[in-house]
Amino acid sequence: MMKLLLTDSGIRNASIRDALVGLLDKPIAESSALCIPTAGYGGPYADPAGPWRFVRGSAPSPMTGLGWKSVGLLELTALPGIDRARWVSWVREADVLLVNGGDALYLCHWMRESGLAALLPSLPDTVYVGLSAGSMVMTPRVGEEFVGWTPPGGGDSALGVVDFSIFPHLDHPDCPENSMAAAERWAAGIAGPAYAIDEQTAVKVADGAVEVVSEGRWKRF
Repeated sequence: MMKLLLTDSGIRNASIRDALVGLLDKPIAESSALCIPTAGYGGPYADPAGPWRFVRGSAPSPMTGLGWKSVGLLELTALPGIDRARWVSWVREADVLLVNGGDALYLCHWMRESGLAALLPSLPDTVYVGLSAGSMVMTPRVGEEFVGWTPPGGGDSALGVVDFSIFPHLDHPDCPENSMAAAERWAAGIAGPAYAIDEQTAVKVADGAVEVVSEGRWKRF
């Protein structure tokens, strides 16, 4: 299984940054990254400025601008038209995948369609860092509350790489609907382990162990 750092809003504090460096097992400046902006195009309120901010590193959620040795762009919708051996080699050579937020089910669809989802189990040394939807896509379900883009088969199922779900942006001023009371209602419908996390929180998964890394507010259901 990959090493996962499932963040709400990127590398927002020293604790989450330290967790990232620990998963990499070497400095950020010696690590190569691939950023995946795909989810930023999928939601009902998406606009092209969001993926651009993520790629450029100017978003308020630090990911690509952390001082990597190198940063490449991996757009999942392009992969079906590229020789598989080429793009698989790009992924295998990267130390970390930085996965943008946006719409989790759109991202899930293209992770499967591109072949990346099937490749992930063969990357035990690669670090996967998700931001919001980029984190939620690794869970079993996102919950009806977070269905924006509708998958061809319907439903709210994601990749199920981990066995818990994530309610992001807890108590964020831009998301007044994401209250703790709303998280509790969401969790009741998920029927499985779940975490509500704020922008100062991430969930780290390594060697099968799950650890919450936080300088903010979170709750496990």
